Order: sequence, then C-alpha cells, then structure tokens
Amino acid sequence: QVHLTESGGGSSSAGGSLRLSCAASGADDRDSLMGWFRQAPGEKREFVSAMTRNEGRSYYADSVKGRFTISRDNTRNMVFLQMNNLKPEDTARYYCVLRLGVIATTEPRLYNYWGQGTQVTVSS
Repeated sequence: QVHLTESGGGSSSAGGSLRLSCAASGADDRDSLMGWFRQAPGEKREFVSAMTRNEGRSYYADSVKGRFTISRDNTRNMVFLQMNNLKPEDTARYYCVLRLGVIATTEPRLYNYWGQGTQVTVSS
C-alpha cells in the first residue's frame, strides 16, 4: 500500500512563491506518474501537474504553465511543486497523487493513490 504525505503549503501574497513536497512510502521502483491536483471550495478537483518516474516527462495544466515547476527525487520517492508568481486563483487544497503506469491523464479517477492534501492560500 502506498501512502502519500504532502508538506509545504501555507499562505502567500500574490506574486509570491511556495514549494510543495510529497513523500511516497510503500512505493516500488515501477514506472509511475506522480504529481498534483488541487481543489478549491465548491469546485471539482483540477489537474495541476505530473511527472513520470523513469523518463521525467512532465505535464502541466495551462493555468500554471510558466509559473509552476514539478520535479522528482526517485531516490527518496518524492515529488515537488515549485509555485512561483502565485495568484489568488491558485488558492486551493493541493493533493499529491500517484498513478501506476505512465499514460498521462487529467482524470482524477485514474490516479491510484492520493494524499490528504495541503492548503495553499494566496491573497491579493
């Protein structure tokens, strides 16, 4: 069983930066897609970014391209999300996700494991 634990959320003013981290325990070295979704109050869960384990292919939602950067540390089974130039519309609970296999998808139901989430709040 894989457990995902996020850290690094918090508050920022618009234009600021935050870095999210996620540690995966119980994960093996099979290729996988690891990344982030977010959910604002009253909204559906939204794909943010993901990266494959072996080749390091990355994927981003259009809303965060050029501002957010995803990275992975396979030796520690961790994924990171560097968020720069934050906007109030980035305010949401951010969830770390892992999908067995590497076919990229924005469909939340196709991700096998989810963390508890970490809150990000951006003020204008």
